[in-house]
Amino acid sequence: MPKRVCVIGAGPSGITAAKNLLDEGHEVIVYDLGREVGGNWVFTEEQGHSSVFETTHIISSKAYSQYDDYPMPDDYPDYPSHIQLKNYFQGYARHFNLLPHIRFGTLVKSCLRNKDGQWEVLTEKEGIESSSTFDAIAVCNGHHWQPRIPTYTGSFDGVFMHSHHVKRFSAFKDRKVLVIGGGNSACDVAVEASRVANRVDMSWRRGYWVAPKFIMGRPADVFSHKIDWLPRWLWRRIAGISLKFRNGSNKLYGLPEPDGPIGSHHPTINEDLFFTIRHGKIHPRPEVESLHGRSVKFKDGSSTEYDMIVACTGYVISHPFFDKNLIDYSEGEVPLWLRMIHPTIPDIFFIGLFQPLGCIWPGSELQSKIMARELSGKWKRPRNISELIDREMKHPDFHQINTPRHTITVDYHRFRKRLLDQLENTHR
Repeated sequence: MPKRVCVIGAGPSGITAAKNLLDEGHEVIVYDLGREVGGNWVFTEEQGHSSVFETTHIISSKAYSQYDDYPMPDDYPDYPSHIQLKNYFQGYARHFNLLPHIRFGTLVKSCLRNKDGQWEVLTEKEGIESSSTFDAIAVCNGHHWQPRIPTYTGSFDGVFMHSHHVKRFSAFKDRKVLVIGGGNSACDVAVEASRVANRVDMSWRRGYWVAPKFIMGRPADVFSHKIDWLPRWLWRRIAGISLKFRNGSNKLYGLPEPDGPIGSHHPTINEDLFFTIRHGKIHPRPEVESLHGRSVKFKDGSSTEYDMIVACTGYVISHPFFDKNLIDYSEGEVPLWLRMIHPTIPDIFFIGLFQPLGCIWPGSELQSKIMARELSGKWKRPRNISELIDREMKHPDFHQINTPRHTITVDYHRFRKRLLDQLENTHR
């Protein structure tokens, strides 16, 4: 029997959720606060909208960043720009006739059980609230939209912002800028700001692995996959040696060494960071200790004055439309089987709530197929979901450092295989 399903979000995960639900004959309504398909990949200077930077290109290659059901155009480069990706997602939505099912400019305010056991979804559009009833919910609101803001002793009198609010780099022209963090956003901000700023410093609390986009002329993830069949310990060792051979030690650039082997934290994919540091355009600094007006004091006792601080310190996982007593993954582990299935609530599905060492939406596509087929009665979840979740928590693809950013990591290829294994059990 077809179900009526609410999909929250029309980004890369939301549109593939809608497409696969419709393939199975379900009734679908997608709610999205934005004005067009694409989520974070729709660049805008509006501060209320999560979006990429003006210069953003994807950091996983086209080969591993496309839906199985809708390959990227042949003329796309190895690493498409945000404009090309927006066009790709909007092409997907048009190709599968998803637009009639999407309600743009609509905020999902709450999702509550009604007396009949269905979901009552309260939404708001242009100040007008309305309520609709659904059999199931696909949560696709992403996990890169609510900034995690660091706190320090003291206060800063200049401009203090999160990377979430960086749009155009002209804002850094002739400024003295401190970038806090060493992840992908931090390195992108530091490199791009260095082209126009008076000075750019970069503060790392810990060491990071920094990988190039190309190895031996091939996209790094394509090259890496050729040795993915090796035992994990050997793969890590070979990958680490290859990066050391290419880049040398982090200390040569004034940066701390990585805390652990590759996979112990998310690697940073950036071709320009080391180059820009050695050209004197980015100046590495240690961890921030405290703020004093325009001056920042570092853990080594040194101080420097800045006009702007950009905190590239990640995001909080947030689902504000659920009661926190029901679902709250803002801190600690995220106990979902296959990163999508709740242990006790069978009619909520989390699509795209994982962070692969690679791209999210090919995995979201497979999760969506599992969800759609379960709702059609073609796939049955195991009875021991809590046991399976506990096993996943104790045996992750990578044992990572204990930070909020590293609670939902999966290995792209191993996670994909687990999802495909489940789809093989589908009765069509």
